[in-house]
Amino acid sequence: MPGEPVKVLVTIPIGEELLGKIREVSPRVEVAEAVGLGSSEHGEGIFDKESDSLLKEAEVIYGFGLPTYVFARTPRLKWVQVTSAGVDGFLTDEMRASSVVFTTVSGIHATPIGEFVLQLMLMFSKQAPLCFQLKQQKQWQRLGVTVLRSKTVGIVGLGHIGKEVARLAKAFGMRVMATERSVRRPKSARYVDALLPPAELPKLLSESDYVVICVPLTAETKGLIGDRELRLMKPSAYIINVARGKVIDEDALVRALEEKRIAGAGLDVFSTEPLPPESRLWDLDNVILSPHISGSMEDYFERATAVFCRNLRNYIDGRKLVNVVGKKRGY
Repeated sequence: MPGEPVKVLVTIPIGEELLGKIREVSPRVEVAEAVGLGSSEHGEGIFDKESDSLLKEAEVIYGFGLPTYVFARTPRLKWVQVTSAGVDGFLTDEMRASSVVFTTVSGIHATPIGEFVLQLMLMFSKQAPLCFQLKQQKQWQRLGVTVLRSKTVGIVGLGHIGKEVARLAKAFGMRVMATERSVRRPKSARYVDALLPPAELPKLLSESDYVVICVPLTAETKGLIGDRELRLMKPSAYIINVARGKVIDEDALVRALEEKRIAGAGLDVFSTEPLPPESRLWDLDNVILSPHISGSMEDYFERATAVFCRNLRNYIDGRKLVNVVGKKRGY
């Protein structure tokens, strides 16, 4: 006998082909689409008879963010799969207290973000920002550039992204240091010359030519890099943030950059997004900015939906889901 239907509500515009792939997971899967209901990122939710009816029936939600007042509107909800890896914006007190399973697409961002980090390191080492500036001014000026080989990169957080940064850095002949939450004493690891416990972050900061922030935003990591930590860095060192803006004390970072206590910063994320026009970061010539795009790729929804489909098969078969968020730890 077939089991009960599993009603999946998709709240992002993935198109008929990907909706079809979700339906193909099992005859038991019933898919409904309600684009725009996931509203945690964008503010207002959608309240009407049709959307409330879909939410009332939904056992699984797949999308980016959560509908407004989700738990009051989804009495049958058992599982939420989001299309992001970071979940700091979705872990409300209500979500933490609920029995709803929360999963991510952690892992799919390693390739684009790893490439993005290497791009930033190469741009700094080859003085690319100054080359762009000289081009605009039609000036021919020879520059002193450096190489990445033999330089030290310090990776704060050795998850999927951190490991890919380490692999790529090793291909360039760099020395790799990293911190990892579960490490208790220094050791080596694949592509990592020195893997350190979080307590040895000062050592990593003081020895690195490039510091790359890859940790999730949690209560433990908010403000992890402040004035004290920035003062431990070499004056010739660069900091790169592809994690979350609030991991770094942005005011302290601006001061360090303005005073040239560090050489520069490559920032894809910020404390407030979009970055406000009045931010002093816009005007600093030792900063490379990008609008939170390091994890983007042309087939993003295809990759994210593939993760969801694998998880949906596990869910229907009663197997363990992958990328389950630990609600207390925050990732």
